[in-house]
Amino acid sequence: MEIVLKKFSELTNFELYELLKLRTDVFVVEQHCPYPELDGTDLDAVHGMAILDGELIGCFRVLPETMKRPVAIGRVAVRQNHRAKGIARRLMEEAVSYTEKTGEEEVYLQAQAHLVDFYGSFGFKEESDIYLEDGIPHVDMRLKKSVTKR
Repeated sequence: MEIVLKKFSELTNFELYELLKLRTDVFVVEQHCPYPELDGTDLDAVHGMAILDGELIGCFRVLPETMKRPVAIGRVAVRQNHRAKGIARRLMEEAVSYTEKTGEEEVYLQAQAHLVDFYGSFGFKEESDIYLEDGIPHVDMRLKKSVTKR
């Protein structure tokens, strides 16, 4: 398996289609959660894609810092038939590594509540109570690093 990082403008039409299909399959269909998957932030994101034998099997995105929050990792997803193989962990390692290479001091994410321990294993700390986002329990989490921003 290889993980490829690309800015939105670097994605091919096929890669974009596969990313959106994977995310829709996981976050909308599997989780029975009709929500706006196309949220307007993909254009500014760096997209991570886990590829195995030419197939997209997992993904994440890293969103740039805004006035309201630091850099954020989101849309971490793995195809159902590839779960429990360490792929999500590998994706998160790559996402966190990317933020380290860009010199980010803090990284934010909105974790589904049942994944708090998973994200906690990367150093993320809870910073909110559980709240519903699109009908699914979530917790805001933040990773604080002591690095010098470049």
